[in-house]
Amino acid sequence: MRTKFKVAAALATAAVLALTGCSGSSSGGDASGGGGGDGTFKVIAFTSGNQTPVGAWWVKAVTAKADELGWDLTMIQGDFDFQKMNPAVESAIGQGADVILDGYTDVSSIGSIVTAAKDAEIPIFSMDAGTEATDAFATNITTNQQQIVDKTVEGIDAAIGGLDGKTVMVIGHDPHAGIRLRSALAVTALEAAGATVVGGEPQQVTNPATGRTEALNFVSDYLSANPDGLDAVWAGWDDAALGAAQGLSEAGSTAPVTGVDALAETLASIEAGGNMLATVDQPWPQVLDMLITDVEAYQADGTMPAENFVAVDVTLVTKDNAADTTPSDKL
Repeated sequence: MRTKFKVAAALATAAVLALTGCSGSSSGGDASGGGGGDGTFKVIAFTSGNQTPVGAWWVKAVTAKADELGWDLTMIQGDFDFQKMNPAVESAIGQGADVILDGYTDVSSIGSIVTAAKDAEIPIFSMDAGTEATDAFATNITTNQQQIVDKTVEGIDAAIGGLDGKTVMVIGHDPHAGIRLRSALAVTALEAAGATVVGGEPQQVTNPATGRTEALNFVSDYLSANPDGLDAVWAGWDDAALGAAQGLSEAGSTAPVTGVDALAETLASIEAGGNMLATVDQPWPQVLDMLITDVEAYQADGTMPAENFVAVDVTLVTKDNAADTTPSDKL
C-alpha cells in the first residue's frame, strides 16, 4: 500500500483541507480503516507545541511512523495558536478519520476538538495532554509528575545537607498543565521537608519564550534584597532552570538548581559543574512507542487501551549519567 501524506498548517481552512484529499466518513472502531472507505487507515495528528524541540521531534516521529505503517496521515501543526489550530482539526474530523493523535496539547485547550471527535465517534490517543484521567481520550500517556518532584527534591536535599530550615525558590508556569502540577507538588514537598519556599508559592514565568530571562530576574532581584538568601532553586523546566543558574552564578552563589527536560545545554552545564545540579529525562520516544502500540491494536480489531491515563517513570540526570543521556532537543 502506498502511503498518502497530507500536511495541514494551523492556518488551513476547510477548503484547503478538502483540497488535500481529506474526505470520507469515520468508521469509529472499524479496524479496516473505514475513514477512507478504501481500506486505508486514516489518522489525524495535531500538536500545538511544534515550535518546541520535543514538539518538532513528535511531528517528525509520527510522520515517519505513519509512513512505516502505511497510514493516511493529516498532520496539523498549531504553533500555540488554538484559535487557528482547533478549527483546522475540526475541519479534518468532519472529512473523516479512524483515529486522532494529540501530542503535547492539554485537554483544557481543545474542548471543541474533543466534542467534534466524540460526535464523529473517532477516538483520540494522546501523549502529554494533561495530568489526570479524562474520558476525552481513549488514552493519555505522559510522565509521572510526582516522581519528577520526588527525584529533584531528593537531589536538592542531598546537595545542601537537608532541607530543614533552608530557603528554596520554586519557578513555575501555570498555563502548562504539567509544570503547574509539578510546581505545586514541589512546594508541598519542600515545605513538608522543613524548607521555606520564597513567597510561599511558585514564582510565575509569564511567557515561555522569555522564561530564561524572567527566571534570571527572579533570582537576581531576590538575592539583591537578600544576599546569600537562597539555598536552592527548583525550576519546572530547563530553560527557566538555566536562567536561575545564571542569576546565581552572577551573584557568586553556589546554590544548586534543578530543572526538567534534559536539554543539551542543561546536560553540558551539569557536566561542567557549578549551579546546575540535575534535570529530569522524560522518555518521550518510549511514550510514543506505547501510544503507537495502542493505536495499532485499535486498528487491528477495535481494541481500546486498558487505561485512559498512564504515567511513565522518569530518570534523574546528574553529573553521574549526563554523558549517557540523549538530550530531548536532539531526539
